[in-house]
Amino acid sequence: MRIALDTNVIVSALATRGLCADLFQAVLAEHDLVVGETVLSELRRLLTRKLRVPSATVDAVEAFVRRQAVVTAAAASGASGELDAGDMAVVEEAVAGGVDVLVTGDQELLKAPNLPVKTASPRQLWELIRRAR
Repeated sequence: MRIALDTNVIVSALATRGLCADLFQAVLAEHDLVVGETVLSELRRLLTRKLRVPSATVDAVEAFVRRQAVVTAAAASGASGELDAGDMAVVEEAVAGGVDVLVTGDQELLKAPNLPVKTASPRQLWELIRRAR
């Protein structure tokens, strides 16, 4: 399965133990991770400014994610006009990457109607993966 993870899922996976960390490991081991340039930019910004991670570590994290993922740029997807520009870019990059599901904790994305990509919360994807095993 091709899976896109949004920024907050990746940050949670890297910064804490728990569901997102387990999910990140499962995606890397058993699926194709797709990450957009918007997510990578947000990842860099959150790690640097919000979590105050040293720049050398941020560089290493970004390089790791780039090596592990298919990296996409946005392409027009016809996503809902109800989304803000950042969410729209994440959706468009997921569509450009041909993902089966975009994993997010963002309630606006999870509840948005008529998105061109299926969305799931980390818990929903974890349950789906567990059932498939």
